[in-house]
Amino acid sequence: MTGIEIVKAALAALEAGDFGKVSGMVADDLVLAGPTAQPLGKREFLGLQSAMQAGIPDWKFNAADFKESGDQVTVVFQITGTQTKELKLPMPGMAPIPATGKRISMPKEPATLTLKDGKLIRLEVADVPGGGVMGVLAQLGVPAPM
Repeated sequence: MTGIEIVKAALAALEAGDFGKVSGMVADDLVLAGPTAQPLGKREFLGLQSAMQAGIPDWKFNAADFKESGDQVTVVFQITGTQTKELKLPMPGMAPIPATGKRISMPKEPATLTLKDGKLIRLEVADVPGGGVMGVLAQLGVPAPM
């Protein structure tokens, strides 16, 4: 599989909520940087994404503009979805958010995904105004935890 094919398969598995499959597609020392205040490891990334999709079941990355260079794939995400279920983010001081029925439409967020031995080892998402987890909370009308 090409790097783009691996990334597309991982994104499809994430959108389908197949976290067992995703777990096998990411390295144990995975680092996610950008959408959260601090970088996350594999367990934290899967926990955060699982929580997001539990509260926003129609979560879509709407990935576009895939480009591959060596061990890196660049892509642009524009996440959309509707929070129809309780959202329990694994963040200190963050109370569960009851279903709001609000639709989110995030700004375009460029990302670079690095592969090693056919697995994702680093996901770096650009810090854009209104993006990341804080952008999701803002669109839901929820104050960020202190």
